[in-house]
Amino acid sequence: MYRKIVKRLLDILLSLTGLIVLSPVILVVAILVRTKLGSPVIFKQKRPGYKEKIFTLRKFRTMTDERDENGELLPDSVRLTKFGNFLRKSSLDELPELWNILKGDMSVVGPRPLLVSYLPYYTKREQLRHTVRPGLTGLAQVSGRNYIAWDDRLEKDVEYVENIGFLMDLKVFFWTIKAVFVKDDVAVDTDAIEGNLAEIRAAKNEELNGTV
Repeated sequence: MYRKIVKRLLDILLSLTGLIVLSPVILVVAILVRTKLGSPVIFKQKRPGYKEKIFTLRKFRTMTDERDENGELLPDSVRLTKFGNFLRKSSLDELPELWNILKGDMSVVGPRPLLVSYLPYYTKREQLRHTVRPGLTGLAQVSGRNYIAWDDRLEKDVEYVENIGFLMDLKVFFWTIKAVFVKDDVAVDTDAIEGNLAEIRAAKNEELNGTV
């Protein structure tokens, strides 16, 4: 009952309330992003959602479009400004995802939607993360934010799916609020800390097959 009906009703209520109440904040952030980082204000990226259905994730952009002499984008670490860093650490860049929640692409609480390119590298058990809507926040994020290792993060996602319920969502919701304000264990450049999941899994497979 909760998983199929109540959770979705709460998502609609919370996301709609959030969009209305936080609309002044969203407007100010949008203006600052346009002024400091340029256009487009919203960063869009394809991500897998419920049942691996691909949807467009929306966030405030946090990087510039600076390029080298060959027209190639500079590394993320160079294009990420102090303002962009602030948006990520404060989680203000995530506010447009409230629209994704209202539309039904996402939920307030659930496994964070990762890159489409990671889909072939999940184990059978890890694929369970796509049997629920991805979340604005999740059990993995409040269990160490971005510093948690890939295997542990994905296991936390499965643990959430196996124990989904109102009390679990309530705990994750309030743990998230605490984590945002305390700003503990917040990693700005996730790939630099953890490495790319596809590359890590490919290397493990090669090692297991004796090709390394």
